[in-house]
Amino acid sequence: MAIQYHKLRLAGWIPLFSMAAMLMIFAYLVGRTALFFGAPYAWYDKIAAAMLLLAEIFILVHGFGYFLNIYHVAKASRDAGTALQPSDLRALETFPPVAIIVSSYKEPIEVVRDTLICFYNLTYPNKRIYFLDDTRYDLAWDTPERMQAYRNDIDALCQEIGVHLFRRKWHGAKAGMINDFLDFIEGNQREGFELRAYGPKRGSEKETYIIVFDADMNPFPDFVEPLVAWMEENPRLAFIQTPQYYSNFEHNRVARAAGLQQAVFYEYICEGKSLQDAMFCCGTNVIFRREALMSVGGFDESSVTEDFATSLKFHQAGWSSRYLNKVCAFGLGPEDLGGYFKQQFRWALGTVGLFRTILRNFFRNPGMLPAMKWWEYLLSGSHYFIGWVFLVMIYCPVLYLFGNVPSYFARPEIYLLLFAPYMVLSMGVFIATLAQRKYRLGELLQGILLNAICFPVFMRASLLGILGVRGTFGITPKGQSQALPLSGIWPQVLSAVACFSAIIWGLHRLYYEREPMNAIWVNMLWCLYHFTILSTVFYFNDPQESKGGS
Repeated sequence: MAIQYHKLRLAGWIPLFSMAAMLMIFAYLVGRTALFFGAPYAWYDKIAAAMLLLAEIFILVHGFGYFLNIYHVAKASRDAGTALQPSDLRALETFPPVAIIVSSYKEPIEVVRDTLICFYNLTYPNKRIYFLDDTRYDLAWDTPERMQAYRNDIDALCQEIGVHLFRRKWHGAKAGMINDFLDFIEGNQREGFELRAYGPKRGSEKETYIIVFDADMNPFPDFVEPLVAWMEENPRLAFIQTPQYYSNFEHNRVARAAGLQQAVFYEYICEGKSLQDAMFCCGTNVIFRREALMSVGGFDESSVTEDFATSLKFHQAGWSSRYLNKVCAFGLGPEDLGGYFKQQFRWALGTVGLFRTILRNFFRNPGMLPAMKWWEYLLSGSHYFIGWVFLVMIYCPVLYLFGNVPSYFARPEIYLLLFAPYMVLSMGVFIATLAQRKYRLGELLQGILLNAICFPVFMRASLLGILGVRGTFGITPKGQSQALPLSGIWPQVLSAVACFSAIIWGLHRLYYEREPMNAIWVNMLWCLYHFTILSTVFYFNDPQESKGGS
């Protein structure tokens, strides 16, 4: 009864306030645009003001997308639920063959061992476990003796647990490895393919489904059955994505904040995308229909975010996707800023690179996908431009305090009249809706802060991505926590110094100039706000907490 009451409350007020937030976004955009074109600016003012307006439009459009997802999720809950729920997953009567695979590149042996043991303990009766060793033994990443020892350890581990071991001639990183594996189980034996059948004898029937995990992801024993049951009932489903959960959060600040940042994405955003049949694959903890993968030519090897790129191919080919908001596996998050920045750079580079493809396909053939799918893909593909947006937001108040640019800041009452209602309403909806999912404000702030200090990484990756630079795949380091030198965080430190200097200069202006007092105070507060955010780079750069820490 309490659960039903909770759902009714959720369905009752969230759609209303989500719509109100979206209306405030529209009102703010109209007001800000009118202010921009109506004010008598000098040319240099126009440039700064235009950059700020574009940054605000970006934030507001993506905010609109977030609140639209919240609205769809709440509406589905009110309408008896059209999203995929754990209660919808039915029991299986037959058990089609399933391949459980992990592609690994130089992952620590102890990490691989934990994952393979979890694979072995999966309760699904018709499973075939494969370890895809993608480590490049033709490169001098260590001494020949240690490289051979690592290879021998992998062989021994797979034999000990009873896991089929697949190797091939290297190309295309993870996407290439999985594609070669798909060719192999299709019966296409190519030069360099090598299977060591350490597991149970493979039957003649091809695997119907492929379940992909990262090397550090450990599934719960009942992971497979409910997902296969749902795939069996929905023959046009290409894949079902489940969330990632980081288990190394208790004493590591970066892992905890990265996990909370992921949680925001895996709650309303993924559920909303799933309701629009626009959920994209996140690369791990996901089940694929082999037929669907083969129909689109396998994973897209042209992107370092092959999962996102392949999702677009699925949807363009008429396949569907779903998201199950149930933690079914746990793994390791990045444990220091170096690892986190490396992970985020790879995601941003691949995502923005695919954004070019999304735009090109949209303009060439807008009827290829429904409007809502295009909307979701355009939002996802452009997300990592947020780094440039944050840079503009940081330095506009600094420019005003030092040089009165942009000059319309001299009338902050107009700005606040338009901005304050939107900010209060949007933050209220954001916090309250996630509180419904049992997240506290302090937890959410950690994820937001870690994401904010990543802005230089997003800037570099998005620039390279839009220029068409593909980049190379690299694993996120595990089992280590190292602080970056000052040279590794200089953009954040320099920006923090700029904000602090602008505050000092603002105090100087208040003492000697006095006017425009309100404008100076407002911009000093913005500089203080950004200085506080940027200063957390020192907090996260000391990631490991004592066992008694919180």
